[in-house]
Amino acid sequence: MTKTVKCCKIQICIGGDIIKKKEKTTQEWIGINKITKDGIIVLEEKKYIKILKIIPINYNLKSDLEKSSILNSYKIFLKTCNFDIQILIQSNKEDLTNHINNIQKNINKKENLYLKEIAEEYIQYISEINLTKKSSSKDFYIIISDEKTNEEFNSYEIIKNDLKEKYFKIKECLVRCGNNVIEINEKKDIIKIFYSFFNTRKFINYNYFLNENKNK
Repeated sequence: MTKTVKCCKIQICIGGDIIKKKEKTTQEWIGINKITKDGIIVLEEKKYIKILKIIPINYNLKSDLEKSSILNSYKIFLKTCNFDIQILIQSNKEDLTNHINNIQKNINKKENLYLKEIAEEYIQYISEINLTKKSSSKDFYIIISDEKTNEEFNSYEIIKNDLKEKYFKIKECLVRCGNNVIEINEKKDIIKIFYSFFNTRKFINYNYFLNENKNK
């Protein structure tokens, strides 16, 4: 991932003359050196990170006993994972048009008039949300890192194993809470996550972005 979307060009005026500074690529701006085949992101100054995606549970739908168990498991997670982590939450606007159309098709198959009435009221409710663009979904990520100084630096395998051990600790704890933890290993998936955070404008085409960065 070496050549990406260009950042803005900076101009400096000195003594009436305008000096144009070299444009920085997105990669240079965010400080990524490379993404390894193991899904490890190598940053500047010998810092290595991994991205974990968390599939959450709906806590509000759980019983009081289940909620208590989940909270206790989360406390164990905080005590067990005695290393730095970063939690990222990404909110994405959703278009519910397809969802509404599917419900509309199913209404015609229903013979119960009462169920039809409920479905139509639900469609009206969802349509209002869709028009106001208040519908959204959320993606949850945990970032784990490994940072080595020149004295500590040994080998890439040690770094990889250290990150893997942290991943298994997090997974073991969060699975007890009912969550699913996915290790992001594919380069194209990592690029897509960075793309979604740094390119929020809809007209920027992700497929073009990915093609520009493949084999790099």
